[in-house]
Amino acid sequence: MDKIFKTEHRRNMNKNIKHSLLYSQIVFIILLPVWIELTKYLHPIVVGVVWFCVYFLVLFGVFWAKNEKIRLSKNIFHGLTIFYSIGLLILLFFRPNGQSHRTINLIPFDTIFFYLTGNVDYLIALYNLGANIGLFIPFGLYYRYTKKTPGMKQLLLISMCTISTIEWLQYFTKRGSLDIDDLILNVLGVCIGYLFYPFFQKVLVVKEP
Repeated sequence: MDKIFKTEHRRNMNKNIKHSLLYSQIVFIILLPVWIELTKYLHPIVVGVVWFCVYFLVLFGVFWAKNEKIRLSKNIFHGLTIFYSIGLLILLFFRPNGQSHRTINLIPFDTIFFYLTGNVDYLIALYNLGANIGLFIPFGLYYRYTKKTPGMKQLLLISMCTISTIEWLQYFTKRGSLDIDDLILNVLGVCIGYLFYPFFQKVLVVKEP
């Protein structure tokens, strides 16, 4: 009986994965002009990062709607996080056509208000605000899944130190600006991931190897 149950569960899981892949491709293709527009300002790998995020969100939504679970070994979970991190670092440090710039903003919320007041193209504003939060949510989730005794204070310290280092490296390598608002939004994204862990845990189960 147990073998039959596992076989049925595996069959349902494979079906859900196929459906998620189909649905995510439809969403991705519909919004393809938006992703292509982003490559004018960012490394083309942004398309791959966005695809990964869209697929995961659709996959999560399908499993959540059907009240089923995604089970991953901790090693695979580590591997996916490393793969995602590499893509994000390429996105942060490599610009199209060798673009380079070096600016500093140490006034909290100054850049955020600049984007919100319509001083730049809405797509750029939406990406910079939304992506600075959304792209860092997985790291808050990763912390909760992998730490035996997770704590918000420890997470804040780790994320602030790590993101500050990235900001300084972007500045010194002329690959981006040193902006305190980036730090605020990135840390906010990490904290959202931390707080949303109970919700994600209902679908995504990470098993010990």
